[in-house]
Amino acid sequence: MSEHERPPHNKPGSLTLHIGNEELVIRQRYEAASIANDVLIAVWFLIGSIMFFSPEWTRTGTWCFVFGSVELMIRPLIRLTRQLHLRKAHRAAPGTAASDQDY
Repeated sequence: MSEHERPPHNKPGSLTLHIGNEELVIRQRYEAASIANDVLIAVWFLIGSIMFFSPEWTRTGTWCFVFGSVELMIRPLIRLTRQLHLRKAHRAAPGTAASDQDY
């Protein structure tokens, strides 16, 4: 079976998670990881900000900001991993151009 005949969930580079009788197919895993990371950043900082309204929760809110800062460090690592992966694939398949999008 050629690459064009494969079902979409079997394409190279896709990630398939089986959940009971269902499948979750992630086709652009680096973009998905970047989006998930951005959501986590927003959650940490939002929760931390809300906790700062109460003096009893200030310490926990500070930890939420620390976690959000760690997530901010993870974002460039996801981008770097994507670039390194695309360069490796590019060498293996001449004529394949990497996307100009930067996640």
